[in-house]
Amino acid sequence: MKPHFIETEKVKILKSLPTPSFVIDEGRLIENLKLLNSIEQEAKCKILLAQKCFSTFRLYPLIGQYISGTTASGIYEARLGYEEMNKENHVFAPAFKSADIEELDKICDHIVFNSWNQFYKHSPNCKKASLGIRVNPQFSTQNHAIYDPCSYGSRLGVTIDQMPLELPKNIEGFHFHTLCEQGADDLFKTFKSFENTFGKYLRKLKWLNLGGGHYISHKDYNIEQLISLIKYINQEYNLKVYLEPGEGVVLNCGYLVTEVMDKVKNGLEILILDCSAACHCPDVIEMPFLPPIFEADDTAQSAYNYRLSSMTCLAGDVIGDYGFPYPINIGDKLIIEDMALYSMVKTNTFNGMPLPNIFLMKSDNSIELIKQFDYQDFKNRLG
Repeated sequence: MKPHFIETEKVKILKSLPTPSFVIDEGRLIENLKLLNSIEQEAKCKILLAQKCFSTFRLYPLIGQYISGTTASGIYEARLGYEEMNKENHVFAPAFKSADIEELDKICDHIVFNSWNQFYKHSPNCKKASLGIRVNPQFSTQNHAIYDPCSYGSRLGVTIDQMPLELPKNIEGFHFHTLCEQGADDLFKTFKSFENTFGKYLRKLKWLNLGGGHYISHKDYNIEQLISLIKYINQEYNLKVYLEPGEGVVLNCGYLVTEVMDKVKNGLEILILDCSAACHCPDVIEMPFLPPIFEADDTAQSAYNYRLSSMTCLAGDVIGDYGFPYPINIGDKLIIEDMALYSMVKTNTFNGMPLPNIFLMKSDNSIELIKQFDYQDFKNRLG
């Protein structure tokens, strides 16, 4: 883990904010969006924001200037994308309620079903949307079992042994989503396996959705390999190709600013913060992963080492062990990085923990308060 660089002026602004607070960096977001837009233009594909990763709709008008729309995981996200970006709007869910299908058909361009049971149940009530089926290539390329849709026993997608000899006439597209923060090489390998298994159906379709998990904005991502693959799909099968990244849109575009409330010692020094992994960035525990922290480094290389923990009563509510080149004291503020993705959408109020404020840091470094939470947000949620 290497210390990340944040401009001095930004650091001053971030540490002046009340804590805990999420901050979205508009300048970095625009950098990612320009990259995605260039891929859309060169590859002639369409890129959609996966709202399950990032749903702060104050930024939707900006995001919509660069990419083609949104994708949803259910009725609420579908409504949000329709109302706040109002461009292409796609939805997939493992199952849909009958009460939602009529509205989804009106507000969504694509509806993707997870099983033939769901397709035959709901497709007669779909008059407008283009319909697709999610398939399972049964080709794993990752080590995170909780995020692997191709693992044994996965409920996500139709396997090849469940496919009919002929597709129903109103199935216009296939969708597969197998990646999680992975590169173009993993996508290429997955597509080749998918093509070998499902290729006989492709010339009968209109579109192919390659799902999310593409680490497009990462500095090591092979953009040319991605573009080459999309062009091949388009030319070989005459299919419109969709990508629906979440982290690829907002990678490195957010911060979580937190204050050190106390220091305790039990074999090592432990910082108690006013933010929480369990409440404010659950992926740290679920994935798990060690988020970057400004000026922190690997503990083996550092003079001052600390475990970063929370004010909750959960013993395992720990962000991780970090080293710093200087001592950290009570009252100091720390900047946790890469906190735009899967953070704000997953926050909760376990233990009565306050939800962090949400700020936007604009390209000129001015600050806009997007959302401030209080006790009523905690109280009204459950009664």
